[in-house]
Amino acid sequence: MGRKDIEEKMFEDYNDVFADIVNVLLFGGKQVIRPSELENSKDKSRFKTAEGKTAEQERDVSKWWRRSKIRLALFGLENQTKSDPRMCLRLIGYDGAVYRSEYEDKTVYPVITLVLYLDHERHWNGPKTLLESLDVPDELIPYVNDYRMNLFEIAWLTEEQVGLFKSDFKIVADYFVQLRKTKDYIPNPKTIKHVDAVLKLMAALTGDARFEDAIKDIPASERRHVTMCKVLDDAEKRGEKRARFQLITNLVGTYILKNKLTQKAACEELSIDYKEYQAAKRYMKRMELQG
Repeated sequence: MGRKDIEEKMFEDYNDVFADIVNVLLFGGKQVIRPSELENSKDKSRFKTAEGKTAEQERDVSKWWRRSKIRLALFGLENQTKSDPRMCLRLIGYDGAVYRSEYEDKTVYPVITLVLYLDHERHWNGPKTLLESLDVPDELIPYVNDYRMNLFEIAWLTEEQVGLFKSDFKIVADYFVQLRKTKDYIPNPKTIKHVDAVLKLMAALTGDARFEDAIKDIPASERRHVTMCKVLDDAEKRGEKRARFQLITNLVGTYILKNKLTQKAACEELSIDYKEYQAAKRYMKRMELQG
């Protein structure tokens, strides 16, 4: 399992995020499912291959929906950053494993799986139904049961849909929609509830280390008021500070070698505060150690 998969699962496993995704994408923002009504399900299941061997499959995130201790349905979330031509086959395996586990139960509960497509550059171009995934002779088509995936292309949600989200998923959806439209991102002023999870997910999805750097620099006392605006503003300040300290250390270092001076004498010649030079050296050394 890659880093993106892990961070996506960690983020969506929060009940408020999970319920929000389902409520907006399936029910148009109506608060049908409350976070308190969700409980974790087993994401792993076993099946037998065509050769008779036992294999294991694992969903991204799944939760049972209960109301007044009565089980109503199982919801699953699957994340994709690229089209998968065999996605319907995977989903049937996940859903079928749950239905098979209910075989001896008095009541069989529905299983609903949502596929969240997280690519902002191109639409899903793979099959969306089982029949589209198979090479079926015309005479057999009437007898093959079809299966349709519930696919949601997050970057192609409307602004009205993004506005319906109440959890931190609004920040993620807004990011992908903006990137698709303008190739740029103006941060959302919404306060982040799950700071670590959101920033680690953004770092994994974008490859932008600034998001993870922000985690180290935000004091615990300030985490209740963090917004993406603050995260990126602070990142810009860190970039400016690093550029200045890099310039100072390079200038002084070069001057020392060229004129065979002490550090303090070189700083005096260049009108650079000696304490700031020492601070710059410590900072750049720390950045070097952090990679």
